[in-house]
Amino acid sequence: MRMPRRPRLLLPVAIAVVAIVALFFLFSGIYTDYLWFDSVDYTSVFSTMLMTQIVLFLVGAALMAGIAGGNMLLAFRMRPMFGPAMFGGGSGADRYRMALDPHRKLIFIVGMGMLALFAGSSFAGQWKTWLQFVNGQPFGKTDAEFGMDISFFMFDYPFIRMVLNFLFTAVIISIVLAAITHYLYGGFRLQSPGVHASRAARAHLSVLLGVFVLLKAVAYYVDRFGLVFSDRGFVNGASYTDVNAVLPAKSILAIIALICAVLFFAGVVRPGGMLPGVSFGLLVLSAVLIGGVYPALVEQFQVKPNQQLKEAAYIDRNIKATREAYGVDGAEIVEYKAEADPTKVKTDGDASVTGVRLLDPALVSSTFEQTQRIRGFYGFSEQLDVDRYDDGGGKLVDHVVGVRELTGPPQGQDNWINRALVYTHGYGFVAAPGNKVDSGGLPDYDAKDMPVTGSLATSTKLTESRVYFGESPAGNEYVIAGGNPKNPQELDYPETGGTGQKNTTYTGKGGVPVGSFVNRLVYAAKYGEKNILLSGDINDNSKILYERNPRARIEKVAPFLTLDGNPYPAIINGRITWIVDGYTTSNEYPYAQSESLGDMTRDLATDRRVVAQQPRDKINYIRNSVKATVDAYDGTVTLYAWDDTDPVLKTWSRALPGTIRPASEMGPELQAHVRYPEDLFKVQRHTLSRYHITNAAAFYSGQDFWNVPSDPSQGNQQVKQPPYYLTATMPVGNAKSSFSLTTTFVPREGPNLAAFMSAGSTVGDDYGKLRILRMPSNTAIPGPGQAQNNFQNKFSGELGPLGLGQANVRYGNLLTLPYAGGLIYIEPVYVQTRAGTGQEPYPILRRVLVAFGNKVGSGDKLENALAQVFENQQQTTVTQPNQQAQPNQQTTALSQAIGNAQKAYEDAQNALKANPPNWEEYGKAQKRLDDALRALQGLGAQPAPTTTTSPSPSPSPTTTAPSSGSPSPSPTSTSGGGT
Repeated sequence: MRMPRRPRLLLPVAIAVVAIVALFFLFSGIYTDYLWFDSVDYTSVFSTMLMTQIVLFLVGAALMAGIAGGNMLLAFRMRPMFGPAMFGGGSGADRYRMALDPHRKLIFIVGMGMLALFAGSSFAGQWKTWLQFVNGQPFGKTDAEFGMDISFFMFDYPFIRMVLNFLFTAVIISIVLAAITHYLYGGFRLQSPGVHASRAARAHLSVLLGVFVLLKAVAYYVDRFGLVFSDRGFVNGASYTDVNAVLPAKSILAIIALICAVLFFAGVVRPGGMLPGVSFGLLVLSAVLIGGVYPALVEQFQVKPNQQLKEAAYIDRNIKATREAYGVDGAEIVEYKAEADPTKVKTDGDASVTGVRLLDPALVSSTFEQTQRIRGFYGFSEQLDVDRYDDGGGKLVDHVVGVRELTGPPQGQDNWINRALVYTHGYGFVAAPGNKVDSGGLPDYDAKDMPVTGSLATSTKLTESRVYFGESPAGNEYVIAGGNPKNPQELDYPETGGTGQKNTTYTGKGGVPVGSFVNRLVYAAKYGEKNILLSGDINDNSKILYERNPRARIEKVAPFLTLDGNPYPAIINGRITWIVDGYTTSNEYPYAQSESLGDMTRDLATDRRVVAQQPRDKINYIRNSVKATVDAYDGTVTLYAWDDTDPVLKTWSRALPGTIRPASEMGPELQAHVRYPEDLFKVQRHTLSRYHITNAAAFYSGQDFWNVPSDPSQGNQQVKQPPYYLTATMPVGNAKSSFSLTTTFVPREGPNLAAFMSAGSTVGDDYGKLRILRMPSNTAIPGPGQAQNNFQNKFSGELGPLGLGQANVRYGNLLTLPYAGGLIYIEPVYVQTRAGTGQEPYPILRRVLVAFGNKVGSGDKLENALAQVFENQQQTTVTQPNQQAQPNQQTTALSQAIGNAQKAYEDAQNALKANPPNWEEYGKAQKRLDDALRALQGLGAQPAPTTTTSPSPSPSPTTTAPSSGSPSPSPTSTSGGGT
């Protein structure tokens, strides 16, 4: 029955409409990508990527369709002239053939099209492998087993494996399709007592099987080189068994496979299935015995009973390769005879820790949020950053810095106009010196408010405070800016008077113009938003800004880079600029230990930031090859070749010429804010926890392996302590204070400190220098966990008042520094009002704890705590019993001290409950309460009943309470990373 004419016409029209719509959306995606790359001046990256993927797609599609389709056509041409009757009648295949035969051309075309699409897409997805293969640069180093340049394993071997996998897939698909075609058209039949095949079908399939086995011979030969990535032995890399059993086995199997391929090809001229059967059996048997059983026997009976001896040479290879691949081969290890007794050291004139950073960038984030957010639609990162700035007197001081970013329109005002046209950007750079607070325990900001004020803003000549590109989740959304220069409608910042807000219009060079109808149409399609096409607020001056997260922008223009999880802002040339470290990584460095990048970099700070999963998790090679910047106002992306000796970076520079600038083009202001990257440091400390040992026997025993300690403020939670940025003085090298990234190690078994490591983070001769202070084995230096335990045991009663009632005690980052011939621990203690008290809680710095050896001290300032720990045995006169105060005098003094404490406590409560809280009065009340408690302590601790001259005990200052409650403290322990 024929279909009516109109429905028959509607079907092709509908198909055409669907095709046109699909092509339009495909065009929109490609065209908007081009416009974006053009807006950031990286069209060469776009064109290289696109053309490479197109060529690889066409090649992969053509090869797959040609190989599989050609064999299918060949099988059809070889069908028996007299059809299936030659084998004795019909079968189930006849029914399938009769149903498919009228549509065989359409089925063939559609099937090959689908196969070509998938194959081409898969091949195009390997564009990075292809570009590295054709542009690979030599390393100038050879592997330990084959003597080949490392570049062969990094760039050539992956491409060879890719081609082999593609050919294997094509041949297997060809065998299946050819067999199906022969079966449908009578080339062979599955009949008792066996398979009956025509000569043509048997010859065709024999050739295909021969080609498959020939590819297997090539694969066996190539697999020999892959042994340098083996994980069979004690460490990664070719082991004793691999070199002495698997390697010769692969060579033998390659020869056997070659012989079997010849036997399969011989089946073309010799009828019967004997030769193919013999060759298949020989191939399987040899693979099992030679490729599997023999190496297992060698491993079990030769290696395991003598593993340390047998594997020694291969462990040596692994140690050398791993240290080179992770860039730790130049680490300097110094035996540090750390002193643990503070009475045996001299601290006169040693001011290296007096300016140490006390503000914890994780804890004070909420303080920044509450005191500098200004409006509820602004916010700061949960993890602030640490940088250094001039204090105005020529001295660099560690600063905790953050950017006031937009979180979105206010609640109830979330509509398209507000999201896209009004609330377009954040505003302001906020910074505070890390070594001091104001009288209320809050950060002493030197860049704050809107517009930005403060000494830092003045000294850095900050002229552009707007943040159109940043880390806020709002940065994942597009905005349309710059459309109304005469009548600005973009919220710049709130102000008093008038409308209550100051507006602006974007004038930056970043963004894609959307004034034309075509551009508005394609972006309306891209985002599925008709308002982009219809809005009257969009005109010739309008630009659409998207991909506004700094990491996302860099990943798009440099897809070959793995990016550090923590971009940080800096004021450079009067503008807020994001600095991001880029790594070239690989998992193809021969003999190097392969590890999970996520596992190596995961710690308390990383978990808090919730860093996006890296695309390549397993690595065994890493270099900080690129420093990248993103302008917070116009989104300009700049890539600098920081390590121009890296062969991987050289390869990509050749593949994408002109995209990476030399480091010499970095201005002095940018260089002043470059720091050693966190993720690289974490990878290196993970590596050095084992690979500080360079002797194979010692490495095998593992007795001197280290661990990164768990963050001591997290209680029983096993979360690694993050590294910290701070200014420290290493007692080696030039022994000058410098901005550094630091960490500690503890033994695999035991809580004591095993080592302290730092990396210079200031551009110069010291930059990137890894130095490790190894603690003496005969002296017990407390580890971070022990130091934290000492703090809590010593001061639990004194810190108790801080955690009473409506407040919690929160421990900040426990910093470790070399000092006075030993190691000193410094930890800030914060008070945070509990939720439900009528105000949003945020921490306030109230105490500083210090430990040297097992001696600990506490003070409201670092200097006071240091004085307790390093106080010399001062002589004081103690009164005789008959000189003691009369009971009535003592009672009066006690009553007066209690009254003073009660009054100070009430004043602190009143200051805390004020709206907003009066932190200045609160700080004064805290000081009076502290004095009263000290007085009570003195009255309650009577001297010995004899007249003698004795050393006075170190004072143990108690801390004050902002609120009443249970006398048993329940400190909330939190520590932050050094971002």
